[in-house]
Amino acid sequence: MQLTDQEIEEIVGRVLEEDAALRDVTTQAIVPKDAELRLRMATRQLAVIAGLPVAAAIVRRMTPQANIDLLIKDGEEVDAGTVLARFYGAAHGLLAAERAALNVVQHLSGIATLTRAYVRQIEGTGAVLRDTRKTLPGLRRLEKYASSLGGAQNHRPDLASGALIKDNHLTAAGGLAEAVRRAKRANLAPIEVECENLDQIHEAMTAGADILLLDNMSLKALRTAVSNVSGQVKLEASGGVSLDKIRAIAETGVDFISVGKITHSAPAIDVGLDLDS
Repeated sequence: MQLTDQEIEEIVGRVLEEDAALRDVTTQAIVPKDAELRLRMATRQLAVIAGLPVAAAIVRRMTPQANIDLLIKDGEEVDAGTVLARFYGAAHGLLAAERAALNVVQHLSGIATLTRAYVRQIEGTGAVLRDTRKTLPGLRRLEKYASSLGGAQNHRPDLASGALIKDNHLTAAGGLAEAVRRAKRANLAPIEVECENLDQIHEAMTAGADILLLDNMSLKALRTAVSNVSGQVKLEASGGVSLDKIRAIAETGVDFISVGKITHSAPAIDVGLDLDS
């Protein structure tokens, strides 16, 4: 996933409005209007970097004449102490942009870094890591951008992007077979159905589902599902997938593994914006 220039500008506007950046009373009260600063952004830990173009756009919005030098590309993995970017320009604008720019890089780099760790755990198994819609409200495009930099496959960015029939849908529609029938009648494709047991797998396949989401199944059940399906439909494992368990899940033979933790629980990366010598 890539962010368009328009998306970046919209994100910058929301971020700076939230921070009341044009009304930075501390800076306006104590820093001379003609003061200038030279700052460097550096990571204090190993990380997969994400969000630098957004951070640069934040700085540019507040300090149009600033000199901005991005030294790392989004998606690169860097060691602690690596300088990511340098900024030189009016102190008022740089100080007003500082926290917002850091928040973006810290949060998105945290997602990209955790995602990369999950991807490495399943290398060689053939399974593909997928992200989910478990994102912070208003930040989905950013967070899915970061997870893609970490190596995940973006899955269903919104409710209009694909059919995923879950347990509450089944109840409201009158059962699994009826739910799939209605989805087909609406010309939805592919149709993915959440299954909580092996009986539902058989029912979903008979109904004509294209992908089965195997929710919170044991390793034994996953292996049985893979054997029973024999490649007739794609299988996606989901539910409580931790970093130390994902390898075993991948080795059952499922096609996809979806992990909400990479977006909703990724710890922020420690990044600083300090005076540059």
